Formats: sequence, structure tokens, C-alpha cells
Amino acid sequence: MTPGSVTIHPVRIPFIVPAPSGPVSRFVFSFLICTDASILLIDTGVSGSEQTIFGKIRKTGRKPEEISTIILTHSHPDHMGAAKAIREATGCTIAAHSLEKAWIEDTQRQEKERPVPGFSGLIGGPVHVDRLLDDRDIVPLGEGRSIEVIHTPGHSPGSISLLLRPEMALFSGDAIPVPGNLPVYDNPAESARSVERLMNIEGIQYLFSSWDKSREGEEVYWAMDDGYAWVEQVSGAVRDMMAAHPGIDPGELTLLVMKEIGLPPEAANPMVTRTIMASVRPPGNSR
Repeated sequence: MTPGSVTIHPVRIPFIVPAPSGPVSRFVFSFLICTDASILLIDTGVSGSEQTIFGKIRKTGRKPEEISTIILTHSHPDHMGAAKAIREATGCTIAAHSLEKAWIEDTQRQEKERPVPGFSGLIGGPVHVDRLLDDRDIVPLGEGRSIEVIHTPGHSPGSISLLLRPEMALFSGDAIPVPGNLPVYDNPAESARSVERLMNIEGIQYLFSSWDKSREGEEVYWAMDDGYAWVEQVSGAVRDMMAAHPGIDPGELTLLVMKEIGLPPEAANPMVTRTIMASVRPPGNSR
């Protein structure tokens, strides 16, 4: 997509997550925002993704060394896994929300507090955060363009979405759940509120999600509506299963909820169980 003199390049990065029933194929999107002066990279994919990202840059006639800044929408391995390698190769600065800083700079702590299957193979190591971002911060890109930071917690406490102006292109990270996909968020109430906040921004023309295809025009708001409904559906299934099976253990509850929302039992993993249990606990910061 090339709105005006800025070019946005989605970079689809496939990866594998090990599971007891066998490897699970996943993918995530990183995004290149290319201006005449430099390249801004939103998220980096898993460890090793730098080769895919650098290859995409070279195909556009640019050089990887032109990456001036990486903005991490949050700290999870599929979003920061290649950050260390890209920083070492380009000397770029790294920006993220203050609530994600600890896990970005201490990946061993992240693995301990949020164990993910195959974590060590998905993340290339910790990296220093040069700039802390907060809600409504502005990152100037030159030529009248800027990125507005929108704090959208729920998937994680410091998750952010990024709005490119004046193109009104929204990069939502994992803030908008994808119906039929694995429910992975730390706080369902905050996740729903964050999606609602994004829905209330008028005039968004493009939506770039980490887990979904790019959307344009009226499809942008349809995707948000669907994401909001998915959070509600999962939470409703948790409530129903808890009522029908009081005292059930987390693993069994996860399997019942997965069946109720139409997902295969083999897709269950610790991250999904974390989401299910967040729907059981009272609202609050789960980290």
C-alpha cells in the first residue's frame, strides 16, 4: 500500500510453536513504514525474522541500515524476538510502553512469568528500550507525518496501537482479537475496552493487525466489531462452563471452553489457559 509518499509494507512471518500434540504453525505480521528519510519498523517477529525483514527491505530498493526506529507494540516473543539482532545490525533505537520494558529487557523474567512453549527458540534475547512511550505520545516521521501512540491494554498491560497520520492507518498489534483464532489476552475486560476505544476513533482508513489480513474502508470497523464480540463470546463460554462444572481445574476448563467456542482441543496451550483463568479472576493487572 502506498498512500502518498509514505509506503507501508506488511511482512508476514511464519513460525512454529511446539505443542504436546505436535508443532503448531503460526504467523505474525511486522510492518515497515518507509519515508524518504528513513524506515520505521513496527514489531520484529520471532528470532531469525531479521532475514525476512531485511529481504523485504532490499526488494523495495532500500537498505536494512535505514531502519531508524523499532516500535514494539508489546513484549511477547513473536513481536520482539528479532529485536536484538536488528538492533545489532542497524544501530536503530527501540521504543515501547513503560509497562512492557521489564520483559523486553529481561527475557528470562518474561519466560518465568509467562511460560510459552518453545520460548527460548522464539526470542533472540533481551534488548534495551531507548524510548518509553505513553498514551497519546507522538512520534514524528517528517513531512507532516506522525505516529500517535494509543495505549490499548488487555492482551498485555503495556500493549499499544499506533495511528499513522494523516493517512489514518492503524497498527493494532494484538489488541484486536481475531474470531476463530486462539484467545490470548491477559485481561478480557481491558481487552474489550481497548477495542471499544479504537472503534470510537473516527476516520480510520486502514487496519494492520499482527494476526489478521490488512483491512481497508468499512472493513476496518467490521473487524473491530468482530474482535469485541469474540472477547464477549469467550468470556461467556467461561462463565457457562464454570457454572456447569464448579471447582473444575484450569486444564479441563480450558478444554471445555475450547469446545464451546469451536476450537480443537489440540490447540489448547498455556497461553490459552492463562486467558481462560483471566476470565475467571476479578479484573485487575494480571502480571
